[in-house]
Amino acid sequence: MSETVAPADNSAQDLVFVESCRLPTRWAEFQMHVFFEASTGKEHVALTLGQVNDGAPVLARIHSECLTGDALFSRRCDCGPQLELALQKIAEEGRGALLYLRQEGRGIGLLNKVRAYHLQDQGADTVEANQRLGFAADLRNYSLCEPMLKHLGISALRLMTNNPRKIAAMQGLRVTIAEHLPLIAGRNPHNDRYLDTKVAKLGHMIDSDGVI
Repeated sequence: MSETVAPADNSAQDLVFVESCRLPTRWAEFQMHVFFEASTGKEHVALTLGQVNDGAPVLARIHSECLTGDALFSRRCDCGPQLELALQKIAEEGRGALLYLRQEGRGIGLLNKVRAYHLQDQGADTVEANQRLGFAADLRNYSLCEPMLKHLGISALRLMTNNPRKIAAMQGLRVTIAEHLPLIAGRNPHNDRYLDTKVAKLGHMIDSDGVI
């Protein structure tokens, strides 16, 4: 299987912390921290709950933006349900962090994501659609997490993910993964093929019943 995650680059060097504020949600009152990436003009967000800078591994989710799933309730993917379940689990524990990275469509942006969806409507799978548009299967840049975690004082994670490349990316940034926790949510008839493709072509650790 070929590597599809974009390698770390220097973009994280221009990521700067801007401000923090309270963010009441239906699960808990989080602290929201906003970062600005000068080279792209994008804002990235971290939500924290409880004391996360005490050196103990932090229950965490690294979540890339999905407007259609996170905000418009699309059932073509599992992104929205994963986001909600991660926030719920952090609230239940009373301590944790969620990094929200503005990397729509596995890094290709919203316009190209819609073009990819059009190709999927015509029969392509999620990887084939990206490739037909001239993109790699996954262009996300997880090096953005390094300055965010450093600002928050976090060096070890109990990471909620089904993506082994995300684990490898964190380890490449010298972030300790103390525990890997699956995050299974939102499988439905509209995203069965999408999830199966992520398993077959991107190595995600999920199946129809749960973790492989």
